[in-house]
Amino acid sequence: MDSALRRTPFYDCHVAAGARLIDFGGWEMPVQYAGIKAEHCGVREAVGLFDVSHMGEVWVRGPRALDAVRHVVSNDVDIAQGQAQYTVICLPDGGIVDDCIVYKRTDTELLICVNAGNRDKDFAHFVAHNPFDEGEARFEDEGYCINTNYRNDVDDNHGEPRAGHSFCFFVIDRAPRRNFPDQRSPS
Repeated sequence: MDSALRRTPFYDCHVAAGARLIDFGGWEMPVQYAGIKAEHCGVREAVGLFDVSHMGEVWVRGPRALDAVRHVVSNDVDIAQGQAQYTVICLPDGGIVDDCIVYKRTDTELLICVNAGNRDKDFAHFVAHNPFDEGEARFEDEGYCINTNYRNDVDDNHGEPRAGHSFCFFVIDRAPRRNFPDQRSPS
């Protein structure tokens, strides 16, 4: 593997878990662990995790932040605070620049998670197509999603009550799962 490739904070975890690593947009990322069938069954029976810490963060802030985001993506971003929406970044003629995930913290502060390899291009597009002045809405390139204070560092497979515990199992000391209480609702 090329030593010039960047690594996420979870690189050692991927190696310890037996990942086969590849060059993914300039990042040394896992493509497979135990094999397609075993991983498919694992996700279906328990939970799947995806390391997104290599992806780009663009914050949009200001009194017209929500309107600015709506101007550059295809969806209306009609989501509640704390929710996220998968969407695409649009060209003025309707073409697609890239896909992204928009996280709504408030109407005046949103996070757009963009693909690592396209971070610079996507950010430049946002700035060039912002219909508002900096006082109303500003796009801020925050680099890569490697700040572990944000939940978007690891995206879990939705609906599995043990997903958060699996994240802890994977990242924090590789502790056995049995140490985590089952938080399923009593039936």
